[in-house]
Amino acid sequence: MAGNLPTKTIKRGSDQEVRQFFDKYYTKKVNYAANEVNAVVGYFKKRGFDEDAALAVASVLLQQAKIDNVKIFKVLDTLEGLDQVKLSAVVAEVMNYNRSKTSTVGYKRDAATDTLESRNIIY
Repeated sequence: MAGNLPTKTIKRGSDQEVRQFFDKYYTKKVNYAANEVNAVVGYFKKRGFDEDAALAVASVLLQQAKIDNVKIFKVLDTLEGLDQVKLSAVVAEVMNYNRSKTSTVGYKRDAATDTLESRNIIY
């Protein structure tokens, strides 16, 4: 039977403190009120988003609201009158604004054809 490799021992000391500092160097702690998070997640779950999608959209909206210095409840009030298609368009736009330019969220819209003009066109 072959022997196992020896376990690596990590030194505790000053290098551990330096490692912890640089592991969190580019991350900024952001806190949101629990009622705001629950309201945004609940809003999107009520409109048919699953749990993971609602959390992802909520985190981006909360972040953007904080950047723009706008209350999240005011953002939710403006989204209230939108139908499913318009809501999806707004969510996609906000998500794209907050992600890398090499990756975007999109959706397909069928082109609406006007029957008066298209009646003479042969497909």
